[in-house]
Amino acid sequence: MAIVVGYLATQEGRAALETAAEEAQRRSERLVVVVSGRGDETDEQRRELDVALDSVRAELDARGVAHEVRVMTRGRDVAEDLIGTAEEVGAALIVIGLRRRSPIGKLILGANAQRILLDAPCPVLAVKPAAT
Repeated sequence: MAIVVGYLATQEGRAALETAAEEAQRRSERLVVVVSGRGDETDEQRRELDVALDSVRAELDARGVAHEVRVMTRGRDVAEDLIGTAEEVGAALIVIGLRRRSPIGKLILGANAQRILLDAPCPVLAVKPAAT
């Protein structure tokens, strides 16, 4: 089994990664970090992503978390990438980061988050970054 986490180099992505790494350590499971790309990133954006992912790998190595990083650029969306990966690896858990929303915005959950919550083949843990 494994834990699947959706990662972006944002506060929400870092909160999801931190929580997923803690869960992987607690459960002694492998962590699969999924980064969804559109495939139309500039060379500069790809370099920035490579640097960010090198940092993620180093952090997980230092913590002793067995992991795999998957950069998806097949043109699918984030929800499909996470659900497909979870199905493929037989995930025990998917971890996603959620943005803080205004009182009005709280009435509507993001489309990707909603699809993941409804269609995932396993439990989903949604986390928010600490308030700043």
